[in-house]
Amino acid sequence: MWNYEKRLQYPVKITQTNPKIAQVIISQFGGPDGELAASMRYLSQRYTMPYAQVTGILTDIGTEELAHMEMICAIVYQLTKDLSVEEIEKYGFDKYYVDHTLALWPQSAGGTPWTATYFQSKGDPITDLHEDMAADGATA
Repeated sequence: MWNYEKRLQYPVKITQTNPKIAQVIISQFGGPDGELAASMRYLSQRYTMPYAQVTGILTDIGTEELAHMEMICAIVYQLTKDLSVEEIEKYGFDKYYVDHTLALWPQSAGGTPWTATYFQSKGDPITDLHEDMAADGATA
């Protein structure tokens, strides 16, 4: 399995809350080109990859995307931590708050819940790798 060090490689230390920015950044968690979709994409596609070396690379990338997800969650959490009811209402975070309070939940910036339809896993190496490049190119 893994050797998990229980620390972020790049620690996140945000000192000011900002629910407006959090609403945008949350798309990097659960949006169509976010880290959750990326990790699921690579880790799902690895099983039908006919080349062992590429399978290993897909595994490495998929687990790295999980680490990215952890950083994005830390950012969103710190941007919303300890918000007052007034701030939640003022910055339009109330719709999210009603369903999730300040817990992290994967959705796009537009409020669409994460769905597995954000990624493809066809079993054809060329198709899958092209899909990977297109998805990673969208976030670059």
